[in-house]
Amino acid sequence: MEKCVVPISGGLDSTVILHLAKKKFKEVHAVSFNYGQRHLQKEMLCAISQTGGFATSHRIIELDFFQDLVTTSSLTNNDLDVAKTKEVLGDPQTVNYVPNRNMMMLSICTAYAESIGASTVFHGSALVDSQAGYWDGSAEFLEAINNVNKLNRRDRVTIEAPLIELSKKEIIELGVSLSINLGVTWTCYEGKDEACGECPACSSRIKGFIDAGYIDPVAYSRDIPWSDYGCKEID
Repeated sequence: MEKCVVPISGGLDSTVILHLAKKKFKEVHAVSFNYGQRHLQKEMLCAISQTGGFATSHRIIELDFFQDLVTTSSLTNNDLDVAKTKEVLGDPQTVNYVPNRNMMMLSICTAYAESIGASTVFHGSALVDSQAGYWDGSAEFLEAINNVNKLNRRDRVTIEAPLIELSKKEIIELGVSLSINLGVTWTCYEGKDEACGECPACSSRIKGFIDAGYIDPVAYSRDIPWSDYGCKEID
């Protein structure tokens, strides 16, 4: 295969997808988005680092107007606190959810892919996304948006999500096997110097590393007793 488009946030999942795409495609065109997210700076630093000298191209798309339109999400409205995991247990769609974010981003990626002659968008949705209440990260959503893309009369683009049935543990193990520097990825919804260790994104990441038996190389603002879980440094 020749070309693909990869939306990359600088997070764990999209970074693994980027490296998988590099093994499969001759050209990898990375796309990152500024939609006014509070953790933008941390995400972009990781995304730029991961794509530098690795992707064929890396475009940053400015969608910061989205911050003014979507005020119900803690990720785009700084007046709302990022919900901690313990506060949203059982909540089908938390305050951390950004309405239609994936649909917007994937539509843009699909249009970009079509314009450069790429037949595939490699997308980083994982099993934990739908478990956390993000319907636009689910297998059902992936099937639905691909059915819409099939209406294209000539240059069809397919969105693939190779991680969509993998646990965070399995994704971390895959990242380690690919020799990815997982310390240069950002998962936390907060945009502070250190990851909070309490938001749902941090919680799923920490659990994934514990389940995989590794110490997360990312720094947290609270102590994580890695040794109590028998975790070791990544070689």
